[in-house]
Amino acid sequence: VQLQAYGGGLVQAGGSLRLSCAASGFTLDHYAIGWFRQAPGKEREGVSCISSSGGSTYYADSVKGRFTISRDNAKNTVYLLMNSLKPEDTAVYYCAARPTPYFSGSYYPNDYEYDYWGQGTLVTVSS
Repeated sequence: VQLQAYGGGLVQAGGSLRLSCAASGFTLDHYAIGWFRQAPGKEREGVSCISSSGGSTYYADSVKGRFTISRDNAKNTVYLLMNSLKPEDTAVYYCAARPTPYFSGSYYPNDYEYDYWGQGTLVTVSS
């Protein structure tokens, strides 16, 4: 069971990036997925999460209206589209997976609720 987060990079403030979370060794349609981030010197925080059905989503207030989470179960991938990026969005972004009943509408905004974690991808937003 492996998750790989990728798509990070350096972008100017106001720009956009799309992060991807790809799974190998299991199919994501039985998992809720969360995106978390950790900035230097700060604790890890929840950014967004999505149910296994894709029908329920959650966004932290700090990213609401700017970030969009989505999933393509056929591609075994979850995405985080980040628009209007700000310097304070600079962090290592991680995706995490939690097994759920198939097509569940439940989502999990807390990091302790997840069982599997990817290695993280660095997002740097310059001012």
